Amino acid sequence: MQKLFRLSDNNTTVSTEVVAGITTFFAMAYIIVVNPSVLSSAGMPWGAVFIATLIAAVIGTLIMGLVANVPYGVAPGVGLNAFFTFTVVKGLGFSWQETLSMVFICGLLNILVTATKLRKMIIRAIPPMLQHAIGGGIGIFIAYVGLLNVGVIKFSPDKTSAAGANPGLAVFNTPTLILFVIGLLLTIFLMVFKFKGGLAFINKASFVISIIVVTLIGIPLGVTTMSNSINLGQAFSQLPETFLAIFSPQGFPALFSDPAKLPIVLVTIFAFSLSDTFDTIGTFVGTGRRSGIFSAADEESLENGKGFSSKMDKALFADATATSIGALFGTSNTTTYVESAAGIAAGGRTGLTSVVIAGCFALSALLAPLVSAIPSAATAPVLVIVGCMMMSSFGEIEWGDLAEAIPAFFTAIFMGFSYSISYGVAAGFITYCLTMTCKRKAKEVHPIIWGVAALFILDFILQAVL
Repeated sequence: MQKLFRLSDNNTTVSTEVVAGITTFFAMAYIIVVNPSVLSSAGMPWGAVFIATLIAAVIGTLIMGLVANVPYGVAPGVGLNAFFTFTVVKGLGFSWQETLSMVFICGLLNILVTATKLRKMIIRAIPPMLQHAIGGGIGIFIAYVGLLNVGVIKFSPDKTSAAGANPGLAVFNTPTLILFVIGLLLTIFLMVFKFKGGLAFINKASFVISIIVVTLIGIPLGVTTMSNSINLGQAFSQLPETFLAIFSPQGFPALFSDPAKLPIVLVTIFAFSLSDTFDTIGTFVGTGRRSGIFSAADEESLENGKGFSSKMDKALFADATATSIGALFGTSNTTTYVESAAGIAAGGRTGLTSVVIAGCFALSALLAPLVSAIPSAATAPVLVIVGCMMMSSFGEIEWGDLAEAIPAFFTAIFMGFSYSISYGVAAGFITYCLTMTCKRKAKEVHPIIWGVAALFILDFILQAVL
């Protein structure tokens, strides 16, 4: 153990790493429930996604721990699964098999980007302001999805309205909405109230505790029921439906059968890769610098594109590899969880923490019957609060500078109003090119930004003409 993880070199112990791993697991365990709930809306079998989520988390986190020797948990990302379901499948009309194929390509692309100097080019191409705007905008989108999942926001038909309907707030007179309100209030309390001493773990496991409590309250209300629950055997029996589905006729062959769709396919893959890459890099730099997990040399290697010469390079490789592995089994992009900061705060410094996290995910498979009975009213509050947390990225934007504020605003607002993350990215890239041109700084915009903006404009033109 000492030799494998270099515990003494990192000033840690086995007991500290175990506690850190369990802490991180409880902080991110909500994805076990949320991911199948979101992806099943795309037509994927709940049980198969449940197993695929666990497999992707276990393999990705083990690679993170055993190859990179860093204390991070890896699992399918909340924002990325929402993009998968509501933008790519429901919005753009791709099948879930085609979308999984794009996720698989995204993983391969990220591996390539990590191993070559392309990483340096892409990192420097996207201005920090747009990175923060995309992160905050996804937060708005996720919260909106949570509200819609339980019907908090309703749309009343109105032929006189430009959209044919008027949005409004639902009347809180149904068991589902009442349960959602209870869950939201409980989640806020558990997140904000500072528990002390032996109860401090409650803050770190607030999402999981909230989901469990609200699910139990839902039993007498008739919202929580075992009538449609799935046991472990049923979940595994559904796995063949998604395992290697990307190689079925509905996967890669269908994805590239229509040349006219190639531009939007490429842009969607880029959008997946962009979100995945910068979410991970932000997590590593934000948590690793202060704790000393990643040294200055690690960040210098990241910027200079030196291959796999540091822990951060290996960690990025682990994250990218897990995305392709997850797609093979049947889940959306995996990412390194910012909730890993909870375990790092508890003292986790090595890959042993990650191994413990992976073990906890593996044991979670035994809880399939209980997890599948959890209602959307119990997970929706978590989506809303996760969205709130992601909006902290807006604080890094200089809103007093209109050249920054305008692209950031359009990025975020279009994600919510158009119900599409990709259209938010499009609005941000296009208005960024416009504002930089107005400032007579068009030459400072990277060709990658110009190219993607041009692809989006072409897509809008084609939609208008065809």
